[in-house]
Amino acid sequence: MNMTIETLNEIQKKKSQLVMVRKLIREQGEEMAKHTEYRKQILVCGGTGCTSSGSKKVIAALEAELAAKNVTDVLVVKTGCFGLCALGPVVIVYPEGAFYSQTTPEGAKRIVDEHILAGNICKDLLYPETVCENGEILPLNETCFYKKQMRIALKNCGVIDPENIEEYIALDGYKALHKVLTSMSQDDVINTMLASGLRGRGGAGFPTGRKWAFCKATPSEEKYVCCNADEGDPGAFMDRSILEGDPHAVIEAMAIAAYAIGANQGFIYVRAEYPIAVERLKIAIAQAKEYGLLGDNIFGTGFKFNLEIRLGAGAFVCGEETALMTSIEGKRGEPRPRPPFPAVKGLFGKPTVLNNVETYANVAQIILKGADWYSSIGTATSKGTKVFALGGKITNVGLVEVPMGTTLREIIEEIGGGIPNGKRFKAAQTGGPSGGCIPACHIDTPIDYESLSRIGSMMGSGGLIIMDEDTCMVDIAKFYLEFTCDESCGKCTPCRVGTRRLLQLLEKITKGEGTMEDLGKIEELSSHMRLSCLCALGQTASNPVVSTLNYFRDEYLAHIVDKTCPAKKCKDLLRYTIVADKCKGCTLCARNCPVKAISGTVKQPHVIDANKCIKCGLCLSNCRFGAIVKE
Repeated sequence: MNMTIETLNEIQKKKSQLVMVRKLIREQGEEMAKHTEYRKQILVCGGTGCTSSGSKKVIAALEAELAAKNVTDVLVVKTGCFGLCALGPVVIVYPEGAFYSQTTPEGAKRIVDEHILAGNICKDLLYPETVCENGEILPLNETCFYKKQMRIALKNCGVIDPENIEEYIALDGYKALHKVLTSMSQDDVINTMLASGLRGRGGAGFPTGRKWAFCKATPSEEKYVCCNADEGDPGAFMDRSILEGDPHAVIEAMAIAAYAIGANQGFIYVRAEYPIAVERLKIAIAQAKEYGLLGDNIFGTGFKFNLEIRLGAGAFVCGEETALMTSIEGKRGEPRPRPPFPAVKGLFGKPTVLNNVETYANVAQIILKGADWYSSIGTATSKGTKVFALGGKITNVGLVEVPMGTTLREIIEEIGGGIPNGKRFKAAQTGGPSGGCIPACHIDTPIDYESLSRIGSMMGSGGLIIMDEDTCMVDIAKFYLEFTCDESCGKCTPCRVGTRRLLQLLEKITKGEGTMEDLGKIEELSSHMRLSCLCALGQTASNPVVSTLNYFRDEYLAHIVDKTCPAKKCKDLLRYTIVADKCKGCTLCARNCPVKAISGTVKQPHVIDANKCIKCGLCLSNCRFGAIVKE
């Protein structure tokens, strides 16, 4: 197809009303719905989270029930992530905006029979927060989870069918690319990115426009544009969700970057563990080629850009830019010394721009709406919004996007719904294995690059793990060290040996064998690693340890001096005992003990042999009388 702006406008006109129905504001949706060929639309999350919860079966049940009832004026749409992952499978029916949560195939049949056909919303199946006391349905963007969010990178996720390029075009898709190719010079594009204040969302926060400018200024007949979709942080799923819900936003942005620096070839490096993202990327690239938005002579301007996918095997170190490029080249993914930086000598030795998925997801909207619009959002030095994968001990597990400068308290207590089971907030871990733990005393810290750095943490790619009072901070530090130790490529000695030695010291402490001298060794070794390791994996590997040691030193001292774990998580420091006054002699604990460590007769208090006990906790979970305690 020879794509022109007229063709784009025709597609947009044809599809925009269909897609606009899905806006979260119910009144607007009802008005728009009068002008579409479909009476209702049923949107089902097809992201990884809801798919793992059974959304495919829900879609099949909806389609089967509609077919059985000969309903042809209702459209079922498989979308990307809506954000509230804890409530999956998620189903939204428009124009009402009825938000059904944790939907089952049986519930899907009820939705068709009662809601679609009879006009009665199944209120018992709705997300409770969307049902007002007077029975009215509250729009999603007025719920606590959504009302403080501002969706830019996630603009189309949960709104469009990611496997239909025309739905992306309906919401101004590829108009930014047309604007760039027909009315902006390379310097215009770069200056727009510089003025916007967009910084890399992959971790370090380097200004995107400056990176592009460096690459453009490097003379070379061949240059490359790469996308880092090798999201490896434990608990992180931001980039995956964008690729699953809005792949064309990344493709369009990479084409814009290619034009700005003078490149004709791009690569998306995505981990193979993301099958849905990979499949939708393949579909999106094929569609973009079919519509003339990739390939030769794009929009008749003579600009050429091609895009390929490269699959990563799951090595965390390949999230580092030079290791990623080495892997694309077909070699073992190991980092290279810098300088020279990739903008000068990157992929195949040529100047290369590398940004991550979320960074690219902002580009087209900056081009269309202007640098001033984007720079008006956020703080003085951290512009725009940030997407976080909110997980751990939090009520609303899911994907959130908030303006930079939003406080940690707002995210946890308002958007996240607070800590479940009445527990106290203890810490938040940001930045994944390279980040730090933020204690409760800093809960009012604004989330931006500088504020997090000042308190010993970092933005990272956007993982945000919440911990409650039952979390052992020494054990958390050990968990992240185990991860980085396993993921070290081993190329440089400070990382290969340093991470292993740090882990050994933490293991020693959690077993109750640590000494006060070990704390000094941890601090000294961490300092050496920050200065000596080849890449950011090793340089930042000690961050979770150092931050927990700074803010939760009392817990380290309890493990070392008192030989106890205050949170009662470290198995070697635990002891299970039976309170004689509460024990009824039911023998349930003894019968379930795998090592026969519990003895006693029927209707008499039992006893646990500490020498035999493996501290599995089965006795505690099986006791019906609260007679077993963990000390």
